[in-house]
Amino acid sequence: MERRLPSRPPVLPGFSHVRILGSGGFADVFLYEQNLPRRQVAVKVMLSEVVNDHVREMFQAEANLMAQLSSHPGILTVYQASVSSDGRPFLVMELCSPTLSQRYRAERIPIAEVLRIAIRIGSAVETAHRSGVLHRDIKPSNILLTAYGHPVLSDFGIAATLAESDDREAVGLSIPWSAPEVLADQTAGTITSEVWAFAATVYSLLAGRSPFEIAGGDNSSAALMSRISRATPQPLGRPDAPPALERMLVRALSRSPQNRQSSILELLYELQTIESELGLPQTAIEVAVDEWASTIVADLEERTVVRAGASGTAVARGSRRRRRVVAEHGGGSALPESASKARVTGSVTRAGALPQRTLSLVIAAIAAATIAVATIAVVAVLRATSTDVPTVTNISAVVTDAGVEFSWADPGIGDAGAYRITTSGTEAEARQRDSRFVVDGERGERVCIVVTVTRAGSNGAPSAEKCADIPA
Repeated sequence: MERRLPSRPPVLPGFSHVRILGSGGFADVFLYEQNLPRRQVAVKVMLSEVVNDHVREMFQAEANLMAQLSSHPGILTVYQASVSSDGRPFLVMELCSPTLSQRYRAERIPIAEVLRIAIRIGSAVETAHRSGVLHRDIKPSNILLTAYGHPVLSDFGIAATLAESDDREAVGLSIPWSAPEVLADQTAGTITSEVWAFAATVYSLLAGRSPFEIAGGDNSSAALMSRISRATPQPLGRPDAPPALERMLVRALSRSPQNRQSSILELLYELQTIESELGLPQTAIEVAVDEWASTIVADLEERTVVRAGASGTAVARGSRRRRRVVAEHGGGSALPESASKARVTGSVTRAGALPQRTLSLVIAAIAAATIAVATIAVVAVLRATSTDVPTVTNISAVVTDAGVEFSWADPGIGDAGAYRITTSGTEAEARQRDSRFVVDGERGERVCIVVTVTRAGSNGAPSAEKCADIPA
């Protein structure tokens, strides 16, 4: 396919154009220097040929959504959204590096690093799902790195939304990371199709290739789609990977959505358990609370919003359209994004006024919530603990080179139970089924944990706090 030339960079007051960063099917990304405060930023500009009044409305809704989602530490930060003097909508974002999408093809990334990246990016996807939003393009090239090396997820389906809203046939798909039902045009996207894409992305970071790619073999679009439809991923090829990790990925890459994990959160718990099995400190799951997430989507009238289908399964709203399938085998992003993270999980960064209807709904929700506070508090107290759920006792602690290893006897959590571990000095929580937990600490530091058994939505009584001092 012949590549097009970049569009002319728009004149943006307060910004000076530097150079082109990348081009895609619906937009170009330019490097600009912002005058005040002075910094380099990435500016994503829509192509003039795809812009109309409806597209501008959709772009505004998407920009408002992204501004609020970007308060999550694993989602790209949007500084500003507006329309240039020549009528093209644009987003201003923090500049980030796309080197991860190049690195996984060139070298073997350590298991521990991939697990950390996966849990942080998965936390971002789970937060989006709780906000009613499907990403629809999870893949390695949409994972960027901030200046501090933190992985962030970019490109929340703006191009796909605009394609459908403009009544066009072409919606770009990245074959190696698209679920079978999406490639077959059976759905525009579901939570379980995103479970598939997330697992395919984690697999790629581990293996250095996509799950259905054969080194030296036929990796054409047709060949890849055929293998994906048969659900026959290639072996991971990592002797250092624990069997549980490969089993988790194979299940998530099942052809039938019913056989996969039901949510990204379920995958994150499994990844944390694998970290513990490897003796690694557990990476915290950073997920926005439901009360915050539910306020984001009140006024979104776009097709990346998750709605309930007839069977109760979450699906992407909107009529299905034929899609132009884009084979992306090289791992390079057709359209680089950029991002930055404010490390305040659950707070909302407001980059623009919400539409009036959204504001009204939020005010109404606040009023209703105020009336219901007393009732909710009583219910929370009654349901907070259950005498039917066991309590962890006699936690032991051993200082090792990896940190402090805490362990305890299984009090009888059963098949439906799990442990929720809270570490002192942080708000981080971990959930797992393993009765062993490793906390990384500094020399001279005191490390403490509290373990609570959870089962079927009920919590047992928390354990007594167990502490250990790391020698100076």
